[in-house]
Amino acid sequence: MKKFFAFLILLFISMQIFAQNKDYQTIANIHYYDETTNKSDIYINERCVLDIYIPKNVKNFSTVIWFHGGGLTGGNKEIPKYLQEKGIAVIGVNYRLSPKVNAAKAIDDAAAATAWVFKNIKNYGGNENLIFISGHSAGGYLASMVALNKDYLAKYNIDANQLAAIIPFSGHAITHFTIRKERGFPDYKPQIDEFAPIYFVRADAPPMLLITGDRELELLGRYEENAYMLRMMKLAGHKQTTLYELQGYDHGGMAEPAFPLLLKEIKRIEKQKK
Repeated sequence: MKKFFAFLILLFISMQIFAQNKDYQTIANIHYYDETTNKSDIYINERCVLDIYIPKNVKNFSTVIWFHGGGLTGGNKEIPKYLQEKGIAVIGVNYRLSPKVNAAKAIDDAAAATAWVFKNIKNYGGNENLIFISGHSAGGYLASMVALNKDYLAKYNIDANQLAAIIPFSGHAITHFTIRKERGFPDYKPQIDEFAPIYFVRADAPPMLLITGDRELELLGRYEENAYMLRMMKLAGHKQTTLYELQGYDHGGMAEPAFPLLLKEIKRIEKQKK
């Protein structure tokens, strides 16, 4: 009898999960470059794809563009479980990786994927005024670069200020270490140039929520980089830059407690825009 009741409980739980999941749809491996570009490069055709996770029978929803981490040398697109079944769309993006290409090519890909979302999310029921750009580590770096250096999206006739918010998780504010490594610089030698998000601080940028792990547990000076970004954005006249340091969490572990902060920021901005 106990086994029978246990079976019924498991059946009920599985039915509940199914009931929840049926309200969402995932569409995988959509190319975000045009057909001519895809045909011109085998690696672009293979790697430059995205997955869409969208709520069904819902209109005007917010969208998070999510770039995976991996130091611009590894990793794969993902739909983070902490963003699933939250009434929002999530776009998981793959991009080209070093050493197969120069690491900076990942920024071009991130911009192309972001442009695809702007041009297509309305067709799935999303609100193009509620597109949030985010990612962890290298992904956070890509989100900041695309959002702050307006030239990347301008190539697609999109104003980066149309983004609802920039929310990097433990992303570089200086030039990414893989780009520095390609130039022969050690990890501990910082650079700030056209591949550094902080190079593009400006008063008119979208709201920016910076989140890092504990400064004593993070990679190198990742917290301090973001603290510098906060200070420079404020000095530039930006009114909506916030920094959270998640005490007790290292570089990898900080992502899980950061997701509720991302979702809270989405709710805050939705109230302003809707």
